[in-house]
Amino acid sequence: MVADKLNSDQSYGWPYIEQAPKDDPAYAPGLIRVPEWDSFPWLRAAFSTRLGGATSVYGLPGEQNLGWTAEDDPAIVAGNRRRFVAAAAHTAAPTELVTLLQIHGALTHIIPSRPETPLSTPDGRAVLRGDGAMTQATGLLLGVQTADCVPVLLADTRTRAVAAFHAGWRGTLARIVEHGVARMAQEFGSRPEDLVAAIGPAIRVCCFAVGPEVRAQFEGHFAYAAELFSESGPQIHLDLHAANRRQLLDAGVRSEAVSVIAACSACARVGEGTDARRKFFSHRAEQGRTGRMLSVIGVAAD
Repeated sequence: MVADKLNSDQSYGWPYIEQAPKDDPAYAPGLIRVPEWDSFPWLRAAFSTRLGGATSVYGLPGEQNLGWTAEDDPAIVAGNRRRFVAAAAHTAAPTELVTLLQIHGALTHIIPSRPETPLSTPDGRAVLRGDGAMTQATGLLLGVQTADCVPVLLADTRTRAVAAFHAGWRGTLARIVEHGVARMAQEFGSRPEDLVAAIGPAIRVCCFAVGPEVRAQFEGHFAYAAELFSESGPQIHLDLHAANRRQLLDAGVRSEAVSVIAACSACARVGEGTDARRKFFSHRAEQGRTGRMLSVIGVAAD
């Protein structure tokens, strides 16, 4: 039984992730887990929403901005992050969060168990530039920030390697997720058939209008590009959820091992009528002045 179904549109035919009910031990405000991953007690993973924090600068009180944005108080962001990381990691003990200075590309970092240099600043800000990270280290969380772009989390159920990717349209065009699966095989001996994947909340085809130059670039790189685009009057819409799912399948990940949160970051709401509020931060819907969500994955400490 679930309390909050994120999307009732079953047109894709993909597994849909639902929020745990409040009487479930996995429940935490502003946090979405992957129920298909409950059978892996060593795995820690979660996607955030904009609910359940202390931010108030984006229109309503009680929002969970997890990005170091210009508008929000850094102390509030730090507190939001501490609460979210503790809930995602299932522990009150301090857990290192490794994030990236995202550049909308395909650069991916291997995070070692004993890094030679710090992976973040003393106040928790990212130092590594890139859009993907993977590791076999335990006791830390890899995180990517989004406010419309697609977060993709991967876990190897055999080797216990994990990865997190930030896939905007440019990263998707650069095949960051498809190349990421190959990199996991190279670095950790991962086999695609052992991987499980979760695609998080992002702007959906309903709200993601792009120009003809974007469609032309995709058509130049993907034989199946026509399946990713649709038209609504004069507008061209791109389905980034479908694009990244296709990359996972082309890389050898089993279809049944891919879970998708189908909610649209630009238009999903919670509540009804005048009480309805945005469930996610959206750079496009809010004209650039908005917070950030975090998608995290890691392996529990031994």
